[in-house]
Amino acid sequence: MKDKIDHTDPAKDVKTERGHGGETHQRASDEGKVLTTQQGVAISDNQNSLKSSERGPTLLEDFVLREKITHFDHERIPERVVHARGSAAHGYFELTESLEEYTTAKILTETGKQTPLFTRFSTVAGNKGSKDTPRDVRGFAVKIYTEEGNWDIVGNNMPIFFIQDAMKFPDFVHAVKPEPDRGFPQAASAHDTLWDFVSLAPETMHNLIWLMSDRALPRSFGMMEGFGIHTFRLINAEGKSTFVRFHWKPVLGVQSLTWDEAVKISGADPDYNRRDLFEKINNGDYPEWEFGVQLFTEEEAAEFPFDHLDATKLIPEEMVPVRTVGKMVLNRNPDNFFAETEQVAFCLSHVPPGIDFSNDPLLQGRLFSYLDTQLKRLGSPNFVQIPINAPKCPFANNQQDGHMQMQVPKTRVLYDPQSLDPARPSESDKKGFKSFPEKLDDGVKGRIRAEGFADHYSQPRMFYRSQSATEQSHIASAFAFELGKVDTPYIRTRMLGHLLNIDEELANRVANALGMELPEPAEAAAPVLDMATSKAVQTIGISPKTLKGRVVGMLIAKGSKHSEIKKFEDAINKQGGTVKIVAPSKEVELDDGTRVQADERLAGGPSVLFDAVVSIIMPDQAKKLAEASAALDWFNDAYAHCKAIAYCGATDEFILSKLPIEKDEFVTPLAELDSFVENAKSRLWEREPKVRDLA
Repeated sequence: MKDKIDHTDPAKDVKTERGHGGETHQRASDEGKVLTTQQGVAISDNQNSLKSSERGPTLLEDFVLREKITHFDHERIPERVVHARGSAAHGYFELTESLEEYTTAKILTETGKQTPLFTRFSTVAGNKGSKDTPRDVRGFAVKIYTEEGNWDIVGNNMPIFFIQDAMKFPDFVHAVKPEPDRGFPQAASAHDTLWDFVSLAPETMHNLIWLMSDRALPRSFGMMEGFGIHTFRLINAEGKSTFVRFHWKPVLGVQSLTWDEAVKISGADPDYNRRDLFEKINNGDYPEWEFGVQLFTEEEAAEFPFDHLDATKLIPEEMVPVRTVGKMVLNRNPDNFFAETEQVAFCLSHVPPGIDFSNDPLLQGRLFSYLDTQLKRLGSPNFVQIPINAPKCPFANNQQDGHMQMQVPKTRVLYDPQSLDPARPSESDKKGFKSFPEKLDDGVKGRIRAEGFADHYSQPRMFYRSQSATEQSHIASAFAFELGKVDTPYIRTRMLGHLLNIDEELANRVANALGMELPEPAEAAAPVLDMATSKAVQTIGISPKTLKGRVVGMLIAKGSKHSEIKKFEDAINKQGGTVKIVAPSKEVELDDGTRVQADERLAGGPSVLFDAVVSIIMPDQAKKLAEASAALDWFNDAYAHCKAIAYCGATDEFILSKLPIEKDEFVTPLAELDSFVENAKSRLWEREPKVRDLA
């Protein structure tokens, strides 16, 4: 044990310079090591890509950016560097309201038609063999096979990202991945390198506080929002541009796990979300999302108290409402996991005519990076010929040869312009993709960041203050847990300085949980604003009361009453819920001689896998189960996770009486069936302070 805790922060001894956008540059001293390219060329700025002007597009000539991201894209063979653990399904997109006023893209103008798509959900940090339920951002990528070419909406379940410029993406991922000298922790952010990086990069604070919220622990993929993150453009027939952000809103509503549940589920069923998606589709309970857009003009954007080209900023729905214009339904599981889920290749550059890009510097870098990644991961520029990636509309080009070439062009010419083969395709001014002719500011080319990117704390403050009291407790507890895993004292101190800029109460709660004193607030590059709160960013506050998509665990044993089981099953199924049978053995004989097969043995079916629990057992079986730790944990965990519990007389007499379970309004006897069904649609969060310590 150390006698003295050293809070000295070596970063304070490094000379720093603050750029236009408030980002901090660490500069080496004359004696220190200088960062270079692979060719030994010294790098002057490792935070910002080269742009034509302060808010202009990123330039292709930026060899530092291209070298850095190219090397990063090629770090894994063949597994994805990020988003490696994924699950996916086929489905369709249907437009319900035309956006013809804003775009020429047929997928957004022709209503009523069902267009096939493939959607992949993923975690970010873990490898392909990791678990489904870590605290992590979730990927939410949709490939729509439109008649004008594939459209890939490559987003996440959070509306913002950690960094503002693609130049910093390799650094962020290296920081959150297992530490290179030891190879752990896997699929976890609770370690020194991640918190060292984010505490030195204030722009990460907004996505970081989302990561500490319940949004990082989705109950299922079908209960997860999706966001395109960046600002895009819609271009209409007159060539007019309207800015747009894309949203997927689950019909089942946003619902999440608690941290304790997520930890226990990862041991009981590391495939929890993947299994849930597969089973829901197999059972005909098709996950569905509303597709919405936030539309705004250049003039409206100029009035925002933030820069819409900054990927660390969301546009509050109270400021620009989300307009629902379509829906997505997932109705078919992949035929082969590798051929489809693993080989699907998403690229942000895949857009049909009528949709265009903004100058968001993170988006600009991703437009290069995603294609480069696929070339390495799938081994060939012909990855588009893999069936899951191939367009379903006619397509033709003059590309030839290459590894795994499957097409056999029957022509003499594969170039353009040409006159030898009139049947060959050629460009089309009328139908072709056209970039918006944006007038760029007269600026100076350089590694710069817009002044509007400098505010790193106002939106995290808005997010935290928008949460319910329960959600705020979860966020504070998550920070305390994660920072409690950080062994370097000055990193913890540095983070508390950032939290003070977000919310003083939050900082105090975390500091108290860590047993630390609060430091001075971190230096803010721009004034911190008190923005209006937004209910739309809550989780618990906007979760609907419903049994749809929820699973009720029913504990039975030898001699359990078949009629009682059937009564509960019918009531739950009628409300759209699913019942899974849990028993001490795989097969059970009921009171009327009926033999049933349990979905889970009690030893492998803990209550963390269910949204509510019912116990229907006879006295002799209850006596036996009262001596089994798995049975006691089954009820204890359900109670600790604020779930509804319905119990029979034998359960009450022999099991519940031995446990510290208070019979509140969510713990009811079997006779109160209607109350249980209603309770099972949500959780009793008021119970939580009684069952666990929260920061």
